[in-house]
Amino acid sequence: MRGFETDQLRTFVAVAESGSLSAAAPRLFLSQSSVSEQLRKLEERAGMPLLTRGRHGAALTAAGSRLLEHARQILALNERALQELRGHTLEGELRLAVTDYFRPAEIAGMLRRLRELYPFLRLHVTVMKSAAIDAAADMDAFDIGLSMRLAGERGQAAGRQGTVLRREPLAWVAAEHEGGALSAPLPLVLLPDTCSLHQFVVQLLKRKRVSFDIAHSASGVAGLYLALAAGLGLSCLNASAIGPGVAALDAATVRRLGLPALPEAEFFLLPPKQGESAFIEAARATLAEKLG
Repeated sequence: MRGFETDQLRTFVAVAESGSLSAAAPRLFLSQSSVSEQLRKLEERAGMPLLTRGRHGAALTAAGSRLLEHARQILALNERALQELRGHTLEGELRLAVTDYFRPAEIAGMLRRLRELYPFLRLHVTVMKSAAIDAAADMDAFDIGLSMRLAGERGQAAGRQGTVLRREPLAWVAAEHEGGALSAPLPLVLLPDTCSLHQFVVQLLKRKRVSFDIAHSASGVAGLYLALAAGLGLSCLNASAIGPGVAALDAATVRRLGLPALPEAEFFLLPPKQGESAFIEAARATLAEKLG
């Protein structure tokens, strides 16, 4: 019996991870209709539905949940075989520092797949504030740093720009259906004042003369999200950090509260350190491809 097509499995995994066909399409460099056709053929081969489609995206069926883990393993093994044949393996110890704003719901799975692809890569990951990553750029705290800045910001010298992985819009966010209850002074939910996004939001609102109070200070993005979902106030988040129970304020609410427009967030790998080894250089190129 003929097995599954890897292209169809790759499409299935992308939709499962993205949550919808429309979100997966640009990630796969396919049209939405092509994604739909790939899934149709996969379900025909499986002989059962793997996803349910609805207004809020695509959700796995029980069979889809069982297939997802197999699909990830098949794709990882397939890519690992190709990497080994081409001599593109990674073997060594890598210390990676990642800003906690970077795709918080997805990063654990992405790192796990890196380990599956490169079983001889010993990966040590530390989640840090962007400001702390930037401050330690020239120290020996980590080998590669993945930080966040506002789009358009750069280091003091051109060589400090680094490798941009992705851009995401920033949005004013609160608990779902709570935006209408917000009023001045606005209750802000932020990370501590060592966070660069905290500093940006506070300075922006002061400059625009928007009245606010710091209602809750969370230690990390996970705590920030929980406080927002509980209805403790308003914050500013990048798109991939907005989870269930939290939503971007609609345009009418933003206007009513006098909130200013926001730039995009830019996630980037810090530039190489002086004397960086060939292994770290290869790992940097791999991270740029796999995490972008």
